Amino acid sequence: MAQPRIVVILPTLNEEPTIAGVIDEIPRSALEQAGYGVQVLVVDGNSTDRSRQTAERKGARVIIEPRKGKGTAVTGALGVVEADFIFMLDADGTYSPGYIPEMLRLLESRDAVVGSRLRGRRERGAMSRLNLVGNHLLSWLASLLYGRRISDVCSGFWGFRGAVLKGLSLKATAFDLEAEIFSRLVGGGYTLAELPVSYRRRADRAKLRPWRDGVKIGWALLARRFLRAGD
Repeated sequence: MAQPRIVVILPTLNEEPTIAGVIDEIPRSALEQAGYGVQVLVVDGNSTDRSRQTAERKGARVIIEPRKGKGTAVTGALGVVEADFIFMLDADGTYSPGYIPEMLRLLESRDAVVGSRLRGRRERGAMSRLNLVGNHLLSWLASLLYGRRISDVCSGFWGFRGAVLKGLSLKATAFDLEAEIFSRLVGGGYTLAELPVSYRRRADRAKLRPWRDGVKIGWALLARRFLRAGD
């Protein structure tokens, strides 16, 4: 029997202070001892620091995505990924890859799993009151629109069966990526589990702009529900 393969996708843009720590936290030895092949794939959006060099030094495969946007980085990566299980998390150090084995267990009976910050523990200062309220509102809106409960639709930490993720035909280009993932999972009748995860304070300034990006994410949820249901 062929060895099952895991790919961990890390979209990056100037994450030199944190990328090495995130890669080091991936429980690679434990996963390999459990019989999995593990690859770390860093998708870099033309960083101007040493994110790429640091990731390569840590043994990651690095590809450069010249187009802007987190969604573009992930959809571009899916074109070169072949894996039984795919995990996607931010490279800013706010999420711990240590949850991957637990997510993997959930994927034995589910198609996808989301790491929920809003059900887990949040480090003091990790999320502003505005972001906290906004994330609750967007998750409430997603649950209402799609008839499927989700506590943290904007989480940056997801796990998937590989064939499921590649079959979603994602087209998002920016921070609306997670909204599209959720809408397509529900539309395709896929099963989704939630895992409470800890959320840490990031070392530098967040790239997401709460008001502007929050409105875009809300609009993406509405548009996919009513305007592009068949897309």
